[in-house]
Order: sequence, then C-alpha cells, then structure tokens
Amino acid sequence: MKLLSFKGGVHPPEKKLTKDLEIKKAPLPPKVVVFMLQHAGAPAKPVVQVGQQVKTGQVIGEPQGMISAYVHSPVTGVVKDISKVNSSLHGMAVEAITIERTDDDDWELLPAVDYEKASREELIDIIKKGGVVGLGGAMFPTHVKLNPAKPVNTLIINGAECEPYLTIDHRVMLERADEVLQGIEITRKILGVKSVYIGIEYNKKDAINLLQKKWDGKVTVAPLRTKYPQGAEKQLIKAITGKEVPSGGLPSDIGIVVQNVSTMLAIKEAIIDRKPLIERGMTLTGEGVKENGNWSVRIGTPISWIIENLGKGFSDGFEEIKILMGGPMMGIPISLIDTPIVKGNNGLTVIRQQERNSTNCIRCSYCVFVCPMNLQPYLLDLLSRKKKYDDAVAIGLLDCIECGSCSYICPANVEHVKSIKLGKKVYTALRGGKK
Repeated sequence: MKLLSFKGGVHPPEKKLTKDLEIKKAPLPPKVVVFMLQHAGAPAKPVVQVGQQVKTGQVIGEPQGMISAYVHSPVTGVVKDISKVNSSLHGMAVEAITIERTDDDDWELLPAVDYEKASREELIDIIKKGGVVGLGGAMFPTHVKLNPAKPVNTLIINGAECEPYLTIDHRVMLERADEVLQGIEITRKILGVKSVYIGIEYNKKDAINLLQKKWDGKVTVAPLRTKYPQGAEKQLIKAITGKEVPSGGLPSDIGIVVQNVSTMLAIKEAIIDRKPLIERGMTLTGEGVKENGNWSVRIGTPISWIIENLGKGFSDGFEEIKILMGGPMMGIPISLIDTPIVKGNNGLTVIRQQERNSTNCIRCSYCVFVCPMNLQPYLLDLLSRKKKYDDAVAIGLLDCIECGSCSYICPANVEHVKSIKLGKKVYTALRGGKK
C-alpha cells in the first residue's frame, strides 16, 4: 500500500491511549458558560437576557459580520449571567452567557429541509443557522467555507488526526461512518464537486479498511504516512493531490476545499437531524487523569467539571499538571481550570508539566529539515525576537502554521513558535489588523 506524505515533519510518540474506547455521551452538566467568541471572526451578539428561560438549541448569540457564527444554548435552563469571563483559551476576558440547567433537554430544532431537493443556498443557510464551524480546531464558519469565491473541483476530508493522544476523529470514522458519508454527500452537492478524498494516517488501519469497503465508489480513501503535521491543511493537500497552496493563498485558489471529518458529522446533524452545534466529540486523555475516554460533551461545560466527572479527577502523584485544550503539539495551555470548552475543542490532554531549559541556537538546522512549510524557523525566531518584523515577513513569517515541529526537534530547546506567534501578532497589530 502506497502511503502519501509531504516533505518535513516529525514523528513524536503517538500515545493513542483511547483508540479502542467507544464514544460515550457525557451527563448533562449543571451549568454551562458559553463564549460568544468560539469561531474565527467577529464575536456573536447576545440575544437573550438574564433571567430568561432557554431551550436546548435556542439561539443565544447572533453573528456579526460575514465571518461570524450563531451560538446556541447547549442545555435547557435559565440565563444567570451575561458578562465578560476570563479565558485561558483567548488570553483575555471574553463575553459569555452563563446558563444554569433546570431540566432535561427541551429542544428548539432547526428548520426542516429535504437535502436531496433543497438548493445549495438553502443548505448553506441551514448550516449557517446551525452554527457549524470547522471542528479540526480553526473554527472557521463552515457556511463561509462552503461558498468559496472561486470554483472548486475537489473536496478533501481530513481524517488524519496526527496529534499525539487525540482519537475522537478516529472513533467517529469507526462508529459513525454512515452519518459522516451523509455529511459528505450534502457537502458534495453544495460545492458541486465530483472528486472526494478522505486522508487517514496509517496508524488507523481499521478506519482505512472499514471506509474502503463502506464508501467504495463514493469517496477515495487516501492512506497517509503517520507523521506530524500530516493533518495540517496545506500538508494534507500536498500529500493527496501533489498541489501546493500559494503563499498567502487559500485551498480554493487551487480548486480545493478541506473539511474535518467531525465537521461532516455536524453538517449531517444540522441538515438531517435539525440539531445545531451544541455538543462535540472530544478525547479526555493523558497520564494526568485517572480515566481516559472519548466523550460527546456539551459546549460550555467547564474543564474542571469534565476532569472531575469524566476523568474521575487528577492522577495520584502528579504535582505539576499541564492541561492542554487540544493535543501536546498545538494544544493551548489552560491556566484557569474553570475555562469552558468551545466548538473547536477536540480534546483535553492532561500531562506532567516538564521544564524545558532553553539555550542558544547551535545552528544544527534540524528545524529547517523538519519544517513542513520549507521555512527557516531559527531565523524567524531570531528576527521576531529582535523585532525585525518586516524582515521576518519577507522570509515567510506569515506562512508559519505554528505546528511546533521546530521546537519539538530542537536540541537546544529553543521555543521558536512562541516568538513567531508573538511576531505575527505584533506585525498584524502594527498594520491595523491586516495581514
């Protein structure tokens, strides 16, 4: 079997501790805190008031601007507070709606539509009203991505899940393959494409074999070499099609749209089940919790509740705990344990905190060899720290996908990504928010 791949990348220990554990439905939390900013673009505007009763699936936040998304109540209950809440995820206080659950689910569903007869505009509208965003982590509003400015001819489904520890997409492919295919067929109709691929890393041979049989003649299964960051959008496109997204460009510039496998499931649920995006599958994993598992959890559930009730608390003997929203390579460190999960939260990884003693760059060039974007991370790090942002941009600062391969491989423990991220933020701010 030929395995597809890309230049560069690393292979950290996989530690897929939950790959054989089926997805369980988490109990309903007593309280949720729902951020109005849990998608790329402008935050949603609250449309409920304190003291108001809300149903599960009811709109509580409406989008502002073209790049924004609807937000819905994840539970049936009463609005207790609308205020800015400190967020480790955003690194600042963000407006949020706190809802106390008062009962089991009393649903407010999306409008009914027959997807086989509906127009593409009607389907996109339902997906928009369902608050569907990219569930691979970027949280870009899906209704915008499915209406590209340029014609596309290829749809690629991302089932790589290259991050260590995380297994939720793997389990979705195994357990809900028929529903994912329904989401793919809806998306195929919207985009008008004939070619559809799903990329799956070879460490998920059971998913490869299953989907090759179930989806034969409908979707081409592309086995991928197990290598990080195989699931990054540009690397996935390169591995499967051989094409490269131009610097500063989008996949649609070369006729391609990429969607995560869990996003396909969310599209199916919005169109066929009439359910807005109010819960998501996630992996709770790592040596720092007593019980690992794959769970379907309501948006807005506090991390502290998840660890205590689903993970059965922190493991004994762990004094220095590190909680990551996501995996160990690109996950966001969480310092506020009551931070609620958001739509793009595909996992919580709880591991031992390890100190990295950084020294000066030794010019070994390992970071250059592994960079999947063919950049010079050591030089981007240096220029960013010296505040030479224009020079850094000239050699590809904005092309960095922040995968962390450079920091992972560096024998001097240089944290390239930290300075590169900061450099990007400062450069963008100096340009008035324009990249």
